[in-house]
Parts: sequence; structure tokens; C-alpha cells
Amino acid sequence: MNVPSDIREIRLRADSGFGFNPVLERLEGGRIEYAVVARMTSGLRRSLPGLKYDSVNSDWEMADFEHCPHGWPHARRFCVARRFIPNDDTETTLFSLGRHVYRVWVTNMNLTPSGIWHFYDGRAAMEPRIGELRENFALRKIPSRSFAANALYLEIIRLAYNLVTAFQRTCLQESWQNLTLSKLRFKLFLIPGELTRPQNRPILRLRQSSMLQELADDMLRKIGRLKPIVW
Repeated sequence: MNVPSDIREIRLRADSGFGFNPVLERLEGGRIEYAVVARMTSGLRRSLPGLKYDSVNSDWEMADFEHCPHGWPHARRFCVARRFIPNDDTETTLFSLGRHVYRVWVTNMNLTPSGIWHFYDGRAAMEPRIGELRENFALRKIPSRSFAANALYLEIIRLAYNLVTAFQRTCLQESWQNLTLSKLRFKLFLIPGELTRPQNRPILRLRQSSMLQELADDMLRKIGRLKPIVW
């Protein structure tokens, strides 16, 4: 793995597209701890109903066990969460078997089953964030083959993202704080205008917007109340 030498621990959470033995072997060879959504093979499905489950809350119960899918050289640890499906609950995006829905991870982490669940669910909001970084913060393509250059590029993007987020939380009303950068651009900067040429001199006339003026005044008031940071 091409990472700086001072990075001592790497933890990975990933969907079932990474749940193949060659990928897991590569992670284990790099001493990377992982929690990966398990691929629902027929052998794994047969194992789920007979496990000993312990309740973790009012809806879910969990178990863990060693399992070796077909083609793997050795068994690995699997953690399972399941929830009973009431008669009136007919829609679910999770894998179901009988009257239960299941979530299953393969892992090499030394955490309890509920710890694995909570660790993995830390990625629940990653896809929208990655999508926004890709579309609005120039992260569609990594710029070079140099790790140091790419790391600097990502740090600049991270700084830009954090600045925009800080601006939203500090200066904007609550209903605007979760808008993407493209929507902020649309609301703040796209103003109707007309390019005119009085006396053959180009002049851009923008429409006066009382809403934007009030918004700007509110931003300035909030900025004025900020306390300076003393370094």
C-alpha cells in the first residue's frame, strides 16, 4: 500500500464489492483492519438462521462466527445483525430470509459485533459527500501519480470544503446549511442581468434583489459577532 511511513494504522470500511478473497488477502498482508459487507453466498445464507443471537437493542440482535466460503483458503470472522420483520413491514432494502432481515460483515477487527456495526455505519453519509467533492470540488480525477502531490491536492480540496461548510454554519440560516456548493452558487451568485451599451460603453446591469441584500446584511451581522482567534 502506497502510504506514508509514519501512518501506523489503517482501518477500512467497504461495501460488498470488496468482499472477495484476493482483496481481503491484500488488506491482511498490509495489516489493514477492515469491516466489509459480506457477499451473500448460498453457504453463508444457510448458516444465518442457526446462529446464537444476542439482543443489542429493542429491534436488533447480533452474532458472530467463523465461516469459510467456497474458494477461500481459510475461515474468517463474520458479524451478523438481524431484525424480525413484523407483518405490516413489507418493504426493506436489506437481505431477508424467512421473517428476518440481515446485515452481515466480514472483519478482522477486534471489536464486538455491535462495535463492528457502529464502525461500519460511520460510512453511511460518505457517498453523498464523495459525490459532492467529485462534482463541485474538482475531485473527479486524481491529478498525478505522485503521492505527495495528490496528498497536497486533497488537502486543498479538504480546506475548501471545510471553508464552505464553516461559511454555511456561521453565516447562513439553518435551511441553507445543508445545501450543496452548486445550489449555493445558484442561490447566491446567479442574478438576472442585462448587458447594455449606453454611449457604446458596455455596462452590466444586475437586478436589485431585496432578498440577497437582507441575506448579505444578516451575514455581516453574524460575522461581526465572531470572536477573533488568538494564536
